[in-house]
Amino acid sequence: MFYEPKDGHGLPHSPFNAIVAPRPIGWISTRGSYGDNLAPYSFFNAVAYTPPQVIFAGDMKDSIRNIQETGVFATNVVPESLWHQMNATSAHLPRGTDEFTHAGVDKSECTTINCPRVTLSPATLECRLQQIVTLEGGEDFLVIGTVTGVHIRDEFLIDGRFDLTLFRPMARLGYKDYAVVTSVMALDRPKP
Repeated sequence: MFYEPKDGHGLPHSPFNAIVAPRPIGWISTRGSYGDNLAPYSFFNAVAYTPPQVIFAGDMKDSIRNIQETGVFATNVVPESLWHQMNATSAHLPRGTDEFTHAGVDKSECTTINCPRVTLSPATLECRLQQIVTLEGGEDFLVIGTVTGVHIRDEFLIDGRFDLTLFRPMARLGYKDYAVVTSVMALDRPKP
């Protein structure tokens, strides 16, 4: 099969999200004049080390509006243990609804920014907005943030490393499908 996206794919559901998988989930928390907000974004990733930077993309919802207003956001990683709460925060709720409360998610304050974070997330990245880019089509926006602080829960640090097998991160696949990282393998880069 071959198709050009502009012409459609002819399938019952778009395969694009399933092809680009697995994708980490950035559980983005924000604060704005309408209150606190928490929403999952599967178009999310880390993109630079020095300084550390992350990106996420989506349409103009409360998260991006709050980031435009305050210039800050937090990215919380999603462990398997918070799968159902993460899903509950993806509901389309009236503006000003606190998704933390709606989903029963405990929140704590960030340290370097005025923003809530998910207390039980194994790690949270506090971010200052670098820029928001309007993507082609005009309905989606790319948010670029510089990491200003990192929270790691101590029980996920084993021998000085953030242990992914304890964390069991959730990943988005496509359609209604998710995955959980349950095994990790090491691979050395080839030497020249």
